[in-house]
Amino acid sequence: MSGLRVAYVSTDPGIDVLGTKGASVHVQAVVRSLLRRGAHVDLVTPRADGDAAPDLAAHPRVRVHRLPRARKVRDTAAREAAARTSDAAVAGVLDDLHAAAPLDLVHERYALWGRTATAWAHAQAVPSVLEVNAPLPAEQSAHRVLVGEAKAYAVARDALSHAGAVFGVTDAVAGWARGLAADPGRVTTIGNGVDTRAVTPAATPVHDGGEAPFTLGFVGTLKAWHGVETLLEALALLVRDADVRLLVVGDGPRAQALRDLAERLGVAGAVRWTGAVPSTAVAGLLQSVDVACAPYPALEDFYFSPLKVTEYLAAGLPVVASAVGGLPALLGHGTHGELVAPDDPAALAAAVTALRTDPVRRAALRERNREAALGRDWDHVAARTLAHAGVAVPPLAAPHPTAPHPIAGTTATEEDRRVA
Repeated sequence: MSGLRVAYVSTDPGIDVLGTKGASVHVQAVVRSLLRRGAHVDLVTPRADGDAAPDLAAHPRVRVHRLPRARKVRDTAAREAAARTSDAAVAGVLDDLHAAAPLDLVHERYALWGRTATAWAHAQAVPSVLEVNAPLPAEQSAHRVLVGEAKAYAVARDALSHAGAVFGVTDAVAGWARGLAADPGRVTTIGNGVDTRAVTPAATPVHDGGEAPFTLGFVGTLKAWHGVETLLEALALLVRDADVRLLVVGDGPRAQALRDLAERLGVAGAVRWTGAVPSTAVAGLLQSVDVACAPYPALEDFYFSPLKVTEYLAAGLPVVASAVGGLPALLGHGTHGELVAPDDPAALAAAVTALRTDPVRRAALRERNREAALGRDWDHVAARTLAHAGVAVPPLAAPHPTAPHPIAGTTATEEDRRVA
């Protein structure tokens, strides 16, 4: 069997690798990039039940290997134990794959209870890379329930210390990983990418000041830490002086509360709520937007790498975002749009107005932001990941960054988000 052989391991039972949530689409984006380099990818996971990636499900160089998965376990301790059991089964799958044809790389997406893949690769002298998207034990303790906290940190130390190479998706995440890894020098930062084949600028995106309303856009899960409340309050200020609309793409636990807030603010008629949509629809929806927003609140630990923002850039959209975490650096400290204080509707409204009344700047940002996205697409991410793992980087079979995607409109989007 010719071509790079990669085992991509994702043992988080909450991530359906063929599903629609942000983490799922992230996995799919990485796999597609590997396939464009001629790789054969074995997906090792407890969940591959969705139908959001038919191109991967039917691809001749992709095979899915399902791990045991506990279903409907309500007891937290039992659920954690089941996840550890599922992870332990990874070794047998990798044994079989390696015996059939030697693996060139084990790429593991760090999961709360995932330690087996990197340990197996270390024992077999197979190159491995651990992708860390969040400090999961701290996240689980803060936002959910974590019974075995000490065990979770032990798992993290094992996984980080056995991995041949480690990368965090932000400097904050990489710093957390360095604090637990036996060799901090093996940890680097490789930011998330974007599918520039799928997400492209609209043919005529710049609002010309005619009769059409000026449209703001937000894409993401409707949760408290995405700041949509502030965006609605800013909209209430904007509609006093101009015909401004808001497109909210996504669903989530705050959906009804946000609709109620829009009613109270008197802007319900100015908001379009799409609800949950397939990831294939997001790119087209972005093409109907004039300015995209990432109104995150002032979070104590903002370690995210919001894929939505790289999608906004790929769509050639000016971005208005909160100046929190790594967002200022991601947005070139304002060269890709406007940075504002978090939780400040007036500042957000003023930034939108500055862009709305300056079509020349918006046109310049269209070109600048698209070019920036092309330099950080998933093919660049995959190349850096392989190189960091010490694996020779095969050439791209289809290197043109604006070539049509095999599934028109498919998009790779944010970690904890997606419109599902």
